[in-house]
Amino acid sequence: CDESIKKQLLHQFAQRPLFPLPATLCNSVRYMSVQTQDTPNPNSIKFIPGKPVLETTTMDFPTPAIAFCSPLARQLFRIEGVKSVFFGPDFITVTKENEELDWNLLKQDIYAIIRFFASGLSLVTEETPLEESGSEDDDEVVAMIKELLDTRIGPTVQEDGGDVVYNHFEDGIVQLKCQGSCTSYPSSIITLKNGIQNMLQFYIPEVEGVEKVMDDESDEKEANSA
Repeated sequence: CDESIKKQLLHQFAQRPLFPLPATLCNSVRYMSVQTQDTPNPNSIKFIPGKPVLETTTMDFPTPAIAFCSPLARQLFRIEGVKSVFFGPDFITVTKENEELDWNLLKQDIYAIIRFFASGLSLVTEETPLEESGSEDDDEVVAMIKELLDTRIGPTVQEDGGDVVYNHFEDGIVQLKCQGSCTSYPSSIITLKNGIQNMLQFYIPEVEGVEKVMDDESDEKEANSA
């Protein structure tokens, strides 16, 4: 008898959603649709919650430690298999740890959390670090590079669930950091060389090349194998 009761309790526990929503929000999210869009990176999926996320800017969370300022990102990192999270103007890109993980096993928990956000979960807190912006010390070339990234290149990359951010310019080489679906993906190197580099060189003769800034060892290994 005791054994059957234990099995029944265990079954009930297993059936509980990983992140149950408050009862007051259940009705409002029941009919809410979250769309998905594939990206060039098979390990990344773009989730579109149907409402603005950051509107005009982006935020990248490559590790759980950096997600301290975002309740939503922290919740997403609690899902086993999630490697990184990226917030775009109207989308959220989630990247899984490897190709062996089945998206079908991750999507339901991701859907639940994003619906929670769309119904009132705070996206970021007051502890959000300020983003680096243009400096008065930027020379004319750097200012032009940043303007092209913001107005021409960034929006195009964001359509694929990622972004590119200026890092440094020296001796004709522009160093860029890839975010979202562009991270840990060998083809992002090709995109930098064939697309972004060509555009920067067309408008800015001082640019001789483009390099990707490596975040960690896994990025470097994948870049070397490309």
